[in-house]
Order: sequence, then C-alpha cells, then structure tokens
Amino acid sequence: MIYDVAIIGAGVSGASTAWQLSHYELKTILLEKAADVGFGVSKANSGIVHGGFHHPVSTLKAQLEIRGNLMFEKLQHELGFPFKRSGILVVAFSEEEMPTVRALYEQGLANGVTTIEMCGRERLLELEPKLNKEVVGGFYAPGGGTIEPYRYVFSLVESAVRNGVNLMCNWKAVKGEHNGEYWKIYSEDGGVIEAKYVVNAAGLYADEISRAFGAENFKIHPRKGEEYLLDRSSHGRPSHVIFPVPSKHSKGVLVIPTAEGTTMIGPTADPVEDKEDTETTSDHLQRILGLVRNMVDGISPRDIITSFAGLRPVLDTEDFYIEPSKLVPSFIQVAGIQSPGLTASPAIGEYVKDLLKGEGLRLMEKAKIEYDLAKKHTIRSASEAEINKLHKEDPAWTHIICRCEKISEAEIIEAVRKGHTTLDGVKFYTRAGMGRCQGGFCSAKIMKIISRESGIPMEELTKRGGKSRLILGKLGELPVQC
Repeated sequence: MIYDVAIIGAGVSGASTAWQLSHYELKTILLEKAADVGFGVSKANSGIVHGGFHHPVSTLKAQLEIRGNLMFEKLQHELGFPFKRSGILVVAFSEEEMPTVRALYEQGLANGVTTIEMCGRERLLELEPKLNKEVVGGFYAPGGGTIEPYRYVFSLVESAVRNGVNLMCNWKAVKGEHNGEYWKIYSEDGGVIEAKYVVNAAGLYADEISRAFGAENFKIHPRKGEEYLLDRSSHGRPSHVIFPVPSKHSKGVLVIPTAEGTTMIGPTADPVEDKEDTETTSDHLQRILGLVRNMVDGISPRDIITSFAGLRPVLDTEDFYIEPSKLVPSFIQVAGIQSPGLTASPAIGEYVKDLLKGEGLRLMEKAKIEYDLAKKHTIRSASEAEINKLHKEDPAWTHIICRCEKISEAEIIEAVRKGHTTLDGVKFYTRAGMGRCQGGFCSAKIMKIISRESGIPMEELTKRGGKSRLILGKLGELPVQC
C-alpha cells in the first residue's frame, strides 16, 4: 500500500495531525518508535492549557496557542479525556515584578484574550486563599486550565484509528528517499513504508529525521524540566494554576493542580546535550521547593510521591517551525514544539492539514466520523448505584487492583485490550501505580493481568518497551530479580 500521508512521531503534534486527517478519505499511517504513543516528549508534560499571554501574537506559537485553547471543550466532548478550565494566576511578590506582570497582561489583551483581569493583593487572595499572604499583585486568566496529557494523546490516537488511521509502534524511521512520486521510509529493523507525503513530528529527534530525509539541517536543543508530584492529600493544592513572574527562557516554577487530583510542582529549565537525560536531582528539588513555598502555603516535601523530568525540543528561534520543506518535496516540518505545544496541539493538527492541502493533498471529507461519546467508567468517581450496576455486569469492576488511585481490574483489562501492554502504558491509561505507593503494591497484579489478557509471558513484559524488562531470568528459576 502507498499511503497518502505518513506521520512520524505519535506525540501531541503527530496525534493531533492524525486525528485531523482521519476526517478525510485518506490512507494515513502514524509511525512511533516507542512501544506506545505519547511515550516521548508528551508523557513528561506539565499538562497546562495556557492562557495566551506569554508570547506575542507575531509568533506562530502564540497564534496556535490561542486557537488551540479554544478547541478543548469540543475535543473533550468528542474524545473524553480529563480536562479542567481551572484558570491561571500570575503572581508577583515585589513591586519590582509588577511592570513585567503589567506587560504580560497587556500582551494578553493585544493577543485578543479579553477575559484576563489585573488583580491587587485582596482580589488574588479572594480567588486563591492558599497563596502566600505576601503576594503584591498579579492577574487572573480564567481561560487557562489543566489536562492529562497521556490520556489526551491516547484519546486522539484511539479516535484516529477508529476512523481509519493505521498505527505502527516500535517502528523507528531512520531514512527516507523520494523517487519522484512518493517517499520510501525505512525503519531500523528493515521495514519499508511508502507514502506520498511525510509529516515530521518527531519531537526531540525532528532534526535527525529531517537530515535522514535530505531536508533542512537544523538543531534541536533539549531543555530539561524537572517536576515533582504531590499526593492527593497535600494541603498545598491550589484551585488555580499558579505562575510566578517569568524569566527570559522560562515561564518559571509553577504549582499545578492536575486534572486528576494530584498537585505538580516545577519545572526547571536547564539546557542539556543528552536527549535521553531524564535524571532528577536533590539540588533541583530543594530549589523548586523553596520557590513554590514562597508562592503557596501548605506545600511539604513529605507529600512528594514521585519525580520525573521531561525534555523540551527547543530551536534557536524559540518559535515553532511548521512549514513545508524547501529542500525536498511533500515533506512537512513540525519541529521545535515546546511550551505551549500541548495547548497549541489541536490547532497544530489543523494547521498541518491545511499545509498538506496547500502542497497538493486532495482532501475529501468523510460522510460520517465515529466518535466514542459513551461515558467512560472509573470506579473512583462512580456513585454507589453505578458501582452496584457495574458489579452486576462484571465483578472485575469492584476488584480493586490499585488501592491508592482506586483502579479496578476491569479498567486495567480495558487498557490492555486497547493495546497498552507495557506497565507504563497501563499506568498512563488508567492511573494504576500513580498514587502514594507508586505501584509498590499493585505492579505485580497489573503484570499478571497484562500477561493474561495479551498473551505476553510475564518474563517478557516491559516497563516502557525496548530493553526495560521487568523480570530478569525465568519465573520458577533462581535467581529471579524483580
């Protein structure tokens, strides 16, 4: 088969593009080198839907951020991922910071964000009582919010596949050749995909894919952000996303009430060379704690349940690079998608679709699109009546596997049957293992369910694919290391 479009990279940009193209009579394939979608830049995301005031509207990232922000209610209705428009507060703790606050506010107005509100100390504390009482002023952007990024990517891809897009994971593109009519895309293990158009949405590796296809020679600069997750019971959880006054290269260290009930603090913003450097350090933890405790009362290091780091794919321009290649035909660059890339992603998919049309891709809308509008059951949010009904339908609904997050066996089975056969894939889909014990009590049970439902032997299960095997040796033999 010669596909109409091959998308390289199944993060927020590639997934959004696949979702957009699934609305048309096209043969589209989504290629991902990892074991599951969203396992690259997108999985270690702060999950913020930004408010449209951090960047001037002259930049592509601001234009797509503002458009993308407005698309989430409709997308949530169609796809069912966790999303809350909780609002954003930008707060200053000295009079010296207030001119920057005023400049951001005015930039937001210039960008067309008319709902933002300049606030004095009393108004900020009325909106958010957990703010440090030393706050001087700031502004309120009610259009901001939070989203669960992995569930968002999963939902986009599930819906794209339901509407005809092919998905291939564990497929690492390493070379592309154009024969005058279409592209031949080669994988690391010798596979070949043929497609008329290619979209390079490879995140941190978009520069390498571009060179491998003979296109532009640019460089992605990884910028690491360390983040720390607080338990659901943390007294420091605010009701709004709290931003400090930003610096030149960073929006600062934030306090984020996630869409699913935990609280995140971070990120840092440190340039690194290694695209696989996801280590966290105690020095950065202490710095983050110091900064966020100056903004919000009640944050305690005892509430920290895990840490992680994500890498942002930064270009020299600091802007998004989304345009057709000038060096090779039928090749769309989608690179440098750092913050606010998640917010912009619905609009990025739309923008790329229009670029493909401009390059000659024939678009004919489908007569019907399949949506999964049925309510997705979660036992932790179900009423007693709903729980009783679910139990009668299938007792697995009341067999709790993850006690911290109250995740049932039925929810884990659903994840596996939808193709999530790694421990992290199930974790991101269901939240099993994301609570206080971080999988200490439930991982073995989850592994048994994955093995039973997928047919993969326990010894071959992985945390995130590749070489991340969970068991060394064979069960029943010694030594066995878990």
